[in-house]
Amino acid sequence: MRSSSNKPSMKKTSSFLLNKPPNNYNPMEHPKPNPPRPPPPPVQKIEYPASPQIILGEETPRHTSHPQHPLSQVEVSDLFTCSGCKEYGSGFRFTCQQCEFQLHEFCALAPPLLKEHPFHRQHQLSLHSKPVKGGILKSKCDVCWKPTKGYTFRCNACSYQMHPCCAMLSDQINITVHPHPLKLLPANVTNSPNGDSASGFVCGECKRKRSGRVYRCTVCEYHLHAVCAKNMVNGLEASGIKGPEKPSMLGTAARLASQVFSEFIGGIIEGLGEGVGEMFIQTITRGRRPAVNNNGD
Repeated sequence: MRSSSNKPSMKKTSSFLLNKPPNNYNPMEHPKPNPPRPPPPPVQKIEYPASPQIILGEETPRHTSHPQHPLSQVEVSDLFTCSGCKEYGSGFRFTCQQCEFQLHEFCALAPPLLKEHPFHRQHQLSLHSKPVKGGILKSKCDVCWKPTKGYTFRCNACSYQMHPCCAMLSDQINITVHPHPLKLLPANVTNSPNGDSASGFVCGECKRKRSGRVYRCTVCEYHLHAVCAKNMVNGLEASGIKGPEKPSMLGTAARLASQVFSEFIGGIIEGLGEGVGEMFIQTITRGRRPAVNNNGD
């Protein structure tokens, strides 16, 4: 009598056959292909949630800062000035069909509060419709170092502030004009205390040095100003529009003073030249008197 076994019976199968290599197989002559590189990690992107700034429940939405007229969402490639942040834009926008009121999408959908933004994680940022009054010195954005003239995200615990367009950026970005990810350099590396560019970085887009935060490529030596990166958010780059630069009042005053000074010095030199020329002509015309000979010769 056979003893019963507790082991389950195994059935033979032809599935999952392994091909044995030949006896003369040399693995060095048949190297395994390199495994594909893993894709780069996704770049963090700041996106605004649905904002109470837009009054919904109607066929055409209204904005709290412009409740008298409905707004339409359109895409036009011309240049416009946002009625919220007072900065330039192009492409998608909310516009009023009855007046000239226009808003960036990110201004129209801006939330009243930002928490743990990559640029300022330690404090919350509140949306304000008017900039801080700074007296003679204009209030500036801590990202692009451009003046704040309208909508601004501002910290109530410190003086940190930034434009809504700058708030759409992150500490690491991907752009269409460069193949590698870009990482934001620390503020103490890119700017001196008075806001001047102290790092000497030349931007890969505008080809010059300027104040403001700077992105640096994680692979090569490519640099990008945050103010130039804004044009890839506000629609200017997509519409082929170069960011228009308004001359500063100090620069204009300096050029006028230089022009006045040059004209003043030129007038003095011209006057001196005319005086010397007149004296020279009078000397030639009159001639020298003949010398008097006292000996009577």
